[in-house]
Amino acid sequence: MNISENTLSFNEIERKVSRMMNEEGCKMLKEILEDWDRHLMETRDKDVYRHKGKQKTTIKTTMGEVDYSRVVYEVWENGVKIGHCYLLDEAMGISCTGQLSDFLCSQIVESSCSGSYRDASQAVSEMTGQSISHTTAWRVVQSIGTEIDGHEHQLAALASEDKGCGTIETKVLFEEQDGISLSLQGKSRKEHGERKDMKLAIAYDGAAKSGKNRYHLTNKVACANFEGIEDFVGRKEGVIAEAYNIDEIELRFLNGDGASWIRRNLYDDTIQYQLDTFHRNKWITEKVSDETVRKSIMKALYSNDPELLLHVIEVEAASTDDEVAREDYLKLYGYFEKNKDGIVPYQQRGLPIPPPPEGKEYRRMGACESNIFTIIGNRMKGRRASWSIKGGNNLARLLCLKHTGRLGAMLEKLSATVLPERYVEEISVEMSAAKAPQREGKGYDGFHSASIPSAQKWLKELAALKPLSSL
Repeated sequence: MNISENTLSFNEIERKVSRMMNEEGCKMLKEILEDWDRHLMETRDKDVYRHKGKQKTTIKTTMGEVDYSRVVYEVWENGVKIGHCYLLDEAMGISCTGQLSDFLCSQIVESSCSGSYRDASQAVSEMTGQSISHTTAWRVVQSIGTEIDGHEHQLAALASEDKGCGTIETKVLFEEQDGISLSLQGKSRKEHGERKDMKLAIAYDGAAKSGKNRYHLTNKVACANFEGIEDFVGRKEGVIAEAYNIDEIELRFLNGDGASWIRRNLYDDTIQYQLDTFHRNKWITEKVSDETVRKSIMKALYSNDPELLLHVIEVEAASTDDEVAREDYLKLYGYFEKNKDGIVPYQQRGLPIPPPPEGKEYRRMGACESNIFTIIGNRMKGRRASWSIKGGNNLARLLCLKHTGRLGAMLEKLSATVLPERYVEEISVEMSAAKAPQREGKGYDGFHSASIPSAQKWLKELAALKPLSSL
């Protein structure tokens, strides 16, 4: 909205101020990088690194493209030239993600977790003014996802040796696992078929109230992958051991739909298996068409007597003349027979369960069906999406971190570029000195206190503006 013919719209003001601040930020980064390069040049081992001139390069940041020059060196060892290098690039830890700043990469990752790579590239491009293609967004996700894969393999190895570094202490740990079928593409489709199940596991130590009738899982961790069960169990244990002090856990409850790969997690006497409520009820609904019989079977199910449930199903199978119905009854019988140990909910087994920590509750399990949609399905299923095994795994790792609130910390941990301490101090001092005491606090009036750079003539019109509330 134009305030008058002689003034700029607020949107235009905002764009120009943002552009000006970004330009100043890029200049500051250029000065820091080139000064850093000079310091590396002056302190290098001159017998190993021989100065061969400077070359220009560009790094994309959220403020814009930063053009700077850095020295290229010949590398000598025992009097023999073995190659070339840029000491600044090595100090910055520039990796296969290319000339993109870590912060820009994190913005690309966050956006890629929320929508398609094309949508992510468009959103980041509009936000930063950069030209980010969907291929670049895909490449960044693959690079960071691969780094996280390596990190999770290390965690799995440590967990297998009982060397987990988790600090969260709990006597009871809840685990839930499920699978989701995803479409494959390219070579993965030729090798594995049109679709493949991705495994998802979550773990948490209880639930805390977040509203009148709402609860959220506390200290939740998650992992997902297309890999086989042995590797997946190892990965899951590594992720859990990174967060939790395994030595303090006395009892585990595992909730699942009865799939054989989930039951393979029952490798310890401390793990109690429970059949997922949603899936067991779904089996009865799908296999029993007669409403009267269905009610009878449901009543036996909720009696918490597995033998009674199996007996009722067996009687119904023997008494029906419908061959199709008999076949369904037998399949239902087989399902509950295989999962007989998980029919009774864990709260009703008379187990000596340690009391929950203050502020938390031990509620009924069954959160994985919701989590598998929230974490994986909402982004990776539908919309004609299809994946390679590697590409799907890489994105799934990021999605698990994002939806458990751990993505930011992981990206920070993987961040390769760390400025020397003196630059951090200079930036802090400069920003602190820019704060005038009389202009801080709630009483600050930007219309009368803001200084106007004389070089930016268009900004002088801001001085004539009045607060919108007075118009």
